[in-house]
Amino acid sequence: MVMFDTNMVLRYMLNDNEKMAERAEEYILAGNVWVTIEVVAEVVYVLNGFYELERSKVANTVKEFLELIECKKKEILELALDTYASNNLDFIDCVLYAYNKVEGYEIATFDKKLLRLLEA
Repeated sequence: MVMFDTNMVLRYMLNDNEKMAERAEEYILAGNVWVTIEVVAEVVYVLNGFYELERSKVANTVKEFLELIECKKKEILELALDTYASNNLDFIDCVLYAYNKVEGYEIATFDKKLLRLLEA
């Protein structure tokens, strides 16, 4: 398996450098790519912060990408992306929320928005 870093994911998604996007696509078509939650978190941050894409667009784009590759904890990432699209929380807080809902982890936080979501 080949682990993609953030730049490899972004070049594929954005297709802003043809050679790099093609190389990423070669890996994907070979069926041996995976990403971590940490990489997805950075992708979300860049798409929203630098490229100024709306949260729902970011979530949909990343979820489409996840269908093409392998990812551990995919259920957590999908719930985190859905939560991110519909709430005004940082993506990492959405990941924590998803860990709570999917795997039952207790989340200790002082973040009021996250607490409200966890208690809902």
